[in-house]
Amino acid sequence: NGAGKSTLMNVLYGLYQADEGEILLDDEVQHFRGPGDAMRAGIGMVHQHFMLIPVFTVAENVMLGHEETKGLGTLDLAKARARVREIADRFGFDVDPDARVEDLPVGVQQRVEIIKALSRNARVLVFDEPTAVLTPQETDELMAIMRQLRDEGTSIVFITHKLREVREVADRITVVRLGTVVGEASPTASNAELASMMVGRAVELRVQKDAATPGEGGLAVRDLRVIDPAGVVVVDDVSFDVRPGEVLAIAGVQGNGQTELSEAIVGLQARVTGSVRLGSVELVGKSVRGILDEGVGFVPEDRTHDGLVGSFSVAENLILDRSADAAFSVAGTIRRGALDRFARDRIAEFDIRTQGPQTRAGALSGGNQQKVVLAKWLATEPTVLIIDEPTRGIDVGTKSEVHRLLSELAGRGMGILMISSELPEVLGMADRVLVMREGRLTADIARVEATSENVMHAATHAPEHAR
Repeated sequence: NGAGKSTLMNVLYGLYQADEGEILLDDEVQHFRGPGDAMRAGIGMVHQHFMLIPVFTVAENVMLGHEETKGLGTLDLAKARARVREIADRFGFDVDPDARVEDLPVGVQQRVEIIKALSRNARVLVFDEPTAVLTPQETDELMAIMRQLRDEGTSIVFITHKLREVREVADRITVVRLGTVVGEASPTASNAELASMMVGRAVELRVQKDAATPGEGGLAVRDLRVIDPAGVVVVDDVSFDVRPGEVLAIAGVQGNGQTELSEAIVGLQARVTGSVRLGSVELVGKSVRGILDEGVGFVPEDRTHDGLVGSFSVAENLILDRSADAAFSVAGTIRRGALDRFARDRIAEFDIRTQGPQTRAGALSGGNQQKVVLAKWLATEPTVLIIDEPTRGIDVGTKSEVHRLLSELAGRGMGILMISSELPEVLGMADRVLVMREGRLTADIARVEATSENVMHAATHAPEHAR
C-alpha cells in the first residue's frame, strides 16, 4: 500500500503529469495533457474507485465524453445502447444498457467501466486494484475477462498486491516499493519471494493464531432478525455468543446477511427484533453512540463510505469517536499537540503511508485508508470488536500485522467477531466458525474441525433442519 502504483498509472492515463521521463507507445514518445489524450492514443483505465455517474444509465456513462448525435444535435442513445450490447455480448456480460448505475451491484459497475474503456478501442487497459471490492466468484470472472482481452491482443496492466491473483493471471511481474521499481519476476516466483520484494523483508504468509481459552460472558445474540428497507428478511433467527478472548468468524458467500448482522449489532439497522446483550446490558434499541459507549468497536466493510471522513485529516479520523475525551480536548477545543502525538504514534505503528497527520484521509491509497480505520478502533481496545473484512485491500505485510494484532487483543481478553470472505483468514484466525447462507446460520464449527471443505459446503447448502 502506498508504493506509488496508482500514481504511476495515473501518469500513464494523463491524470497526472510526470516531472521527468518519457511514455512511449509503439516506440513513439507521448505527451498526455489529460485523460482525453490518453484515451485517443488507445489507453483505457478501470479505476479502483469507479469513475461513473451514478444517476446516469449504463449507455449514458459509456458515451460520456465522446457523445454522438443525430439530427439537430440530439444524442444518439440508440447507437450507445447498441455499442454496450455489442461489447457485453462479446464478453458474456449481463448488462442492461438502460439500467441506472447506482442500482447495479459493484461487480456489474466494474463491467460498465470495462465496457466504457473498450468502447473507445483501448489497446492498453489498466486495471487499478480491480478485485478490492469483488466477491471471490466475481474475481474469478474478472481473471477470465483479462485473459480473453490478452488473447485478443490487448495489453493489460494489472495493479494488485494479492499474490494469488498475480501468479494466476500475469505473464510478467514488476514489483514497486516506495515509488521505485525494486525488481521483476515471473509467475513461477513463490509467494514468499514476491512478498519479500513487496515489503522489503521476510513476511509470515501463513495465517495462524494460537488456540484460545475463552472466558465467560461477553456478547450474547439471541433470535436476531433483521428486515431491510425493501421488507426482505436478511437476517433470520440468528443466535450465538462471542466470549472474551475468542475470535468468532462468520464465513459464507458475500451478500448472505453477514454485513447486515454486524450493522444490527451496532445499531445501524432500523428493523431489528431479538436480543443483543453485552454482559447485563441490552443493546437492541440503543443508539449507535450508546452501543459504542458500552464497549463495542466496529470496523465496517465499506471503509470509504462508513469508516472514515475523506475530507478530514488522518489525525482527525483517528479520534472521530473520541474527540471529546479529556486526552484530546479541553472545554470543547481540540488539543492539537496531543492529537498530533497520538496520530504520529498510530501512523508509525500501522505503517500508514502518508505525508503526515494533517494529510487528508481521502488522498490516501485504499489500503492506507483501511489502516486508518483499523488504527482508530484498535487504539480504543473495546470489550468486543466487530470487524467486517479486516484485511480487504491491504498488502501482505500489513495483513500479517493485522492478524498479529487481533491475536494479541484476543489474548488480552477482547472478544472479536470477524466477518471475512477469505477462507485462509477464517481457518487461521478463528476459534469457532459460523457459516451464513441466505440470512441463516448453517453451521457452527469448532477450530479443530474447520476445513475449507466443510465451511464451503455449509456456505452453499441449506442446513438439514431447514429442508
